[in-house]
Amino acid sequence: MGELVRLSVEHGVGVITVQNPPVNALSPGVPEGILQGLEQFVSDHAVGAIVLIGGGRTFIAGADIKEFGKITSGQKRRGPGLTTVIQGLETSQKPTVAAIHGHAFGGGLETAQGCHYRVALRSAQVGQPEVKLGIIPGAHGTQRLPRLAGVKKALEMCAFGNPVSAAEACESGIIDRVVDGVGYDDLLAGAVAFATEMVAKGGPHPKASEQDQKLGTPEEAAPLCEAARALVRKKRRGHMAPLKAIDAVAAAVSLPFPEGVKREAEIFRECLFSTQSKALIHAFFAERQVRKVPDIPKGFPARDVRSAAVLGAGTMGGGIAMSYANAGIPVRLKEVTQEALDRGVAIIRKNYERSLKRGRFTREYVEQRVALITPQTGWDGFDEADIIVEAVFENMALKKEVFHQIDGIARPGAVLATNTSTLNIDEIASVTSRPEDVIGHHFFSPANVMRLLEIVRGAKTSKEVVATSMALARSLKKVGVLVGNCHGFVGNRMFHPYRREAQFLAEEGAEPSRVDRVLYEFGAAMGPMAVGDLAGLDVGMRVRKEAPHLYPPGTRRPLAEDALCEMGRYGQKTGAGWYRYGPDRTRHEDPAVDELLKRIAAEHGIEQRQISDDEILDRVVYALVNEGARILEEGYALRSCDIDIIYLYGYGFPAHRGGPMFYADTVGLDKVLERVEEFRGQHGHWWRPAPLLKQLAAQRSTFKDWDQSR
Repeated sequence: MGELVRLSVEHGVGVITVQNPPVNALSPGVPEGILQGLEQFVSDHAVGAIVLIGGGRTFIAGADIKEFGKITSGQKRRGPGLTTVIQGLETSQKPTVAAIHGHAFGGGLETAQGCHYRVALRSAQVGQPEVKLGIIPGAHGTQRLPRLAGVKKALEMCAFGNPVSAAEACESGIIDRVVDGVGYDDLLAGAVAFATEMVAKGGPHPKASEQDQKLGTPEEAAPLCEAARALVRKKRRGHMAPLKAIDAVAAAVSLPFPEGVKREAEIFRECLFSTQSKALIHAFFAERQVRKVPDIPKGFPARDVRSAAVLGAGTMGGGIAMSYANAGIPVRLKEVTQEALDRGVAIIRKNYERSLKRGRFTREYVEQRVALITPQTGWDGFDEADIIVEAVFENMALKKEVFHQIDGIARPGAVLATNTSTLNIDEIASVTSRPEDVIGHHFFSPANVMRLLEIVRGAKTSKEVVATSMALARSLKKVGVLVGNCHGFVGNRMFHPYRREAQFLAEEGAEPSRVDRVLYEFGAAMGPMAVGDLAGLDVGMRVRKEAPHLYPPGTRRPLAEDALCEMGRYGQKTGAGWYRYGPDRTRHEDPAVDELLKRIAAEHGIEQRQISDDEILDRVVYALVNEGARILEEGYALRSCDIDIIYLYGYGFPAHRGGPMFYADTVGLDKVLERVEEFRGQHGHWWRPAPLLKQLAAQRSTFKDWDQSR
């Protein structure tokens, strides 16, 4: 049994404690240990009941996800599977009780459902989040859950993967009792007391697989399933697993338990071997991989960040201030004028009120967070802040002026961060006496919502400041990705050719709405034209003016967007950009844009033609991939999975595609290169293949293989 499972006896109750930190995953050895414990306690006449509990801070948080890769690669599992453990718990001659604290997710909740009873601390959560990995519950979760909680609740949990609280789980029948207290000891005492009660009550003890009172009939379940499918198509557009989870829950209603289990197994394997599952599992591990920086080992000293100061109370500055406040970090928010400050504070308050109305926050939480933000027009307290974040207008001269001022005010050891999205970190740092303390913290709008934080390392940025920034990202509940210092860093450097090709396509005859539709149907949150209108077309225009090197003499440059700006069409904020917008910002196609595109094409000799959806998709996505390959080769991204995470969390790339680099791997890099070469023959300069793409395609290799070889 080793150290993974510990056995003990408490007041005549056998206790099986899983000890597989940090989350007590069902890794090899854990099922064996649970079964051995069951066998020992069932045969021990001094034991009247059995409690299954997790050591440390949680119950069983789920299966070991690495095991899924072994299945798809054809490796045979050694030892008993999870379903064997669940069957052993359910068929035990003595009552079995799952004692839940922390989380019981996925295989953990399925294990708990195999027990006769379930108790949980009030702070616990349970859930079936498998769809977030592109699969469905595979250990009878879609069959037992509707029998315990009813079809409606099972559909919600299995199709969307969101956890529920212990109180809600108790109300719906998933658990039998909420235990007051905190931590392992209180939970164990409550579970042992409950188990003793069940022994005194006598059998037979309920088996979830035999309960059918809450299932209803197929006719009653049909509208519930159809409503769930409609919601999935709206909220999980393009995802296969949520729809398959609904099919599996429906099978629980229409089939006897043994046949429902077989149907679940068929669907599980179909999902597990799908490209979507591989993509989502790739993203799961990539999110953890990006935390690792090769020259900064785990435990490297980092500075404490207990107070912050932000310069600029505009959209970004206000959102950044909210991010710190939401993490419980006091923050000073500075603007130049009282009018601008009042406007920024009003937007912050409006954002919190919106979250309050949606039920995300309580009134008490909102007031506590607002109280952590100190709005001001002066520099008071900036000399005490642990970090100062600059979020002023995207202009190099202005940012250098601001950093020169900060340098004279900030205390020794303070982190000096710039929120620039494109500009050179080293040039900004050059006006300070401490470039080792300067780093880029590129938040994404809205900063209080978007999870990505692109952390930009300058030439002289110290390892300590990098380590501090990576740790700070986690404190802010962001996904921090370390990148190098080039124009646009990783995200915006790649986004530039993505939007460039979208604009070229529009000038060549593809309607802007069709370009957006193709990318939306691919799974993107928004199409490139709609994104431009949302961000403001003037932002891109300013970037092009700040960086004329982006378009060397003799190369083609997009013309329509600058022409739209000259017409005062900056996007949603002016009521018109690529589209026209109504008072509620509803989007409408505009014939004036079509006329503009025709005029530009005629004036500049651009042939307008019929363009296929396939060409639209390949040109914009492969422009991303080709630039990503250059970034990897030049060392501005540590790994291709770092690029994938940046695009999944910062740019709305469809999660079920795994990110642009993983998507290219699934297509085949030889096929991607062939298409890039075809576009080069048609369009010239901008489609020169990245050397790394050519190398990997020739080797029949992948970006993922390249990551693993480094």
